[in-house]
Amino acid sequence: MNAATRVEALLAESARPDFDILRCAHAELLVTDLDASERFYVDLLGLIVTERTDDALYLRGWEERLHHCLVLRQAPVAAVGHLAFRVHDPHDLDLLEAEFRARGSEPRRVEDEVGQGPGLRVADPLGYPLEFFFEMERAEQRMQRFDIHRGAPVMRIDHFNLHVPEVEAAARFWLGLGFRCTEYISTDGADERLTGAWLMRKPTVHDIALTAGRGPRLHHVGMWVSEPAGVLHACDQVAAAGHADVIERGPGRHGVSNAFFVYLRDPDGHRIELYSCDYYTGDPDLVPLRWSVNDDRCRSFWGTRAPDSWYEESSLVLDLDGLPLELRETDVDERTEMMA
Repeated sequence: MNAATRVEALLAESARPDFDILRCAHAELLVTDLDASERFYVDLLGLIVTERTDDALYLRGWEERLHHCLVLRQAPVAAVGHLAFRVHDPHDLDLLEAEFRARGSEPRRVEDEVGQGPGLRVADPLGYPLEFFFEMERAEQRMQRFDIHRGAPVMRIDHFNLHVPEVEAAARFWLGLGFRCTEYISTDGADERLTGAWLMRKPTVHDIALTAGRGPRLHHVGMWVSEPAGVLHACDQVAAAGHADVIERGPGRHGVSNAFFVYLRDPDGHRIELYSCDYYTGDPDLVPLRWSVNDDRCRSFWGTRAPDSWYEESSLVLDLDGLPLELRETDVDERTEMMA
C-alpha cells in the first residue's frame, strides 16, 4: 500500500460506535478581564448574554435555543478550560464513560455547570479537556428579531480548530468516536503527510478541524454567520468602533470548506472565526476531498497567504486539573512543505 493510499484509507474509515455525538456545542475560554471580553463578544460581535455570574459570562448566538455556546470565565491567565459536545441521549454519557475507561482514561462526572445538566469530562490522547453532555436549559431563539440584531450577527457555534503536533494521530482518535472526514490537506509525493483534516458529526464540513502546529493548543472557535455580507458588516462595525487591529486575516474565502471567513483576535488573543457558506455533507457515501499543500487555493481560494501569526499563535489549553498542557512541535510544517 503506497503512502497516498494509506492516508486515503485512514480518512475514509469511521467507526460506528453505540454512542451518538451530535455536534460541537460550547467552549469555555478563560479570560483575564471579563469586562473587556464582554465589550468584544457582546458589544462588537453581538452575542447574546444569557446569564452573568460573579466570574463568568454565558453567551449564545441569535438562532440558538440552548443556554450557551460560549463561556467566558475570569482567570489569572488566558487559556481554554474545556471544549464541549452534545450527545443524542443521556445514556450516551454512560457509553462514552465506558469507552474512555476501556481506552485507559479516567472520565469525571460534572454536575454543577451553570445552565447545563450532568456532563462527562475526559482528556483525549493529546490532553485536550473534552466535555460531553445532553441536557441544557432552553433559551429564546432570536433569529428573526431583526429589529435588535447586533454584530454580524453570529447565529451559532460551528466548530473548533485544534493546533496538533501530529495530525494523523489526532484524526485517528476522532474517527474512532464516529466522526467523518470531509476534506483534508496533505503533502505531495510518495511520503504523503497530513497538514490538516476537517471532521464532522453534524452534516456540515466540520465540528473539529485539525491543523498541524505546535500543540496541543486551540487555534480558533468558529462561529456561524448566515451570509457573507454579515462577515463584511462585522468588519465594518469593528473598524468603525476603532478596533480594526483585531482583524488578523481576511475577509476571504477558503478553498477547503468553501467558507467565507474572517479571523478576529479577542483582548486575550483567543482567535474567533466568523464563518459562512459551507455545504451539506450528510450523505453516507461522502468521499473526503483532498487538497495539495502546494495548491495556493486550499487555505484561501483567492490565493492570499495566511500571516505567520495564523500558523504560530494559538490559545493555551489547560488539563482537567487546570494545569497547562505540555507543548510539542509539529512533525510537519505546512509553510515549509509549500515552499518545497
